[in-house]
Amino acid sequence: MKLFGGGKPDHPMADAKDARRILEQLPAQDAVKALDELAHWHESLSLAEGFAPAQRIELLVLVDDAAQPRARKLTRDYLGQALGSRFQENRLWTALHEYWRQAGLAFARGVDLFLQGAKGAEAARGTLPLLLARALRAAAQQIKWMHMRYGPYDYAVWGVLNRVYAFAEARRLAQVSVTLYPGLNAQSTPTLEFARAALFSAAAPEGLLPAEIDLAERIVGELAGHFAIAAAPAPGLPYWTDLDKSMAPQRALQPPAPAPGLRCFGAGPALEEVKLLAERIRATDALPSGLNLVQGDSPEMVLEVLEHLSLYWSPQSPERKHQRHRVSSLLTVASGLKGVMDTLAAAPASTAETWVIENVSAGGFGALVPQVKGDWLRVGALVAIQPEGGNNWVVGMIRRVSKNAGQQARVGIQTLSRVPAVSQFAVSGARNITEQGVLLRGNDPGSSDVQIALRPGVFAPGQNLEATRDGRRHIYMPTGFGERGEDYEIGRFRELVRES
Repeated sequence: MKLFGGGKPDHPMADAKDARRILEQLPAQDAVKALDELAHWHESLSLAEGFAPAQRIELLVLVDDAAQPRARKLTRDYLGQALGSRFQENRLWTALHEYWRQAGLAFARGVDLFLQGAKGAEAARGTLPLLLARALRAAAQQIKWMHMRYGPYDYAVWGVLNRVYAFAEARRLAQVSVTLYPGLNAQSTPTLEFARAALFSAAAPEGLLPAEIDLAERIVGELAGHFAIAAAPAPGLPYWTDLDKSMAPQRALQPPAPAPGLRCFGAGPALEEVKLLAERIRATDALPSGLNLVQGDSPEMVLEVLEHLSLYWSPQSPERKHQRHRVSSLLTVASGLKGVMDTLAAAPASTAETWVIENVSAGGFGALVPQVKGDWLRVGALVAIQPEGGNNWVVGMIRRVSKNAGQQARVGIQTLSRVPAVSQFAVSGARNITEQGVLLRGNDPGSSDVQIALRPGVFAPGQNLEATRDGRRHIYMPTGFGERGEDYEIGRFRELVRES
């Protein structure tokens, strides 16, 4: 962090009227460009010399206020364009991530004025609680947007977030309540903002889809007041961090060593609240109130995220269903519904990749991606995989992604079927309308429960599918929806077989 020198500000926003005029003239119809400009103003205002601390902070808050409706709009656009162009996805992500990065740095530089005892800082101490809360919120948002792409993760942002919160505690301001943004009735404190970031990270967002990551972050925000933080290990506090280090929260596999910066935390009463909300959705199939839900949040998605939070916030570490075995061999991978179908039909996709298996279990694989190619690699992607030397293809789904700075990634793949088959399916009662899909049988050959992957929009509630194979008529009666991805939907069915 940097201190600022004295002198008269030589800056376009040195006058409050000029600052407001500049903000009013931001592009009204191009939120990306407007957010880019606001990120620039954060950097410019936080580094320019000559501002008194109170004036600098006031202007940073003004810029941040102008950014909020634009950031909300671009977040909606980002989550709503799942089938849009990769160029547009990258444009939106870059604008949002860069804005929160610059905002976090700017507010942290403002905090540094107080930390270093800069001239005029104490005269502005009334703004410090809001400055601290906004610095923490901006850093937390940057962390969220890194998770939206499953990395790479810049752990320096955790160093900033931890030090800002440590300063809030040192100045006895961690519990001071502020109205974080104009027009929002909800109050916040530096402790709540720190807890939001910590419990969001502890909830393993790398195992969620982008829309689920956003939903999880909103639910975390609503429940943050129930979270528990202490300076020493205690029952119900399964996670820890060190405020003196640039580290993300970690689950305590054994009690962490005492240190001045040690903070242990957990979901507290929020864990029981999450379980109760999940039970209510299962009983009513309706959305509960009070979770900051938005249009597009379905009961199924909310339930899945609540169950995910409950699993990872539990004091007990999540148990693996199947024991893992370390192996090292090559793995051929074809991606997407079309790539899977082409591969199973003995026409392997030209875009097939070679990965390295690191471990295997009855439920799936852990693999190293030597070089991430394109941006299809994300949670929920459908893949066909064949271990080196194998003679059959397995269909699976990407369940976990963690990208490294060197264009490598580690992924977790859940096995959906070890005996997948491409088939033509007809909708019952619809003449001459067939659709190619993938039949996904489980490990029990005698079971009549199967799954079918088809392109989006083919499934209709209550409508049977039919297929004819080997002189037999197969009827698939729907029992529910399964997973959904950008290019597929998976339905669950009960299979009946009749002689044609």
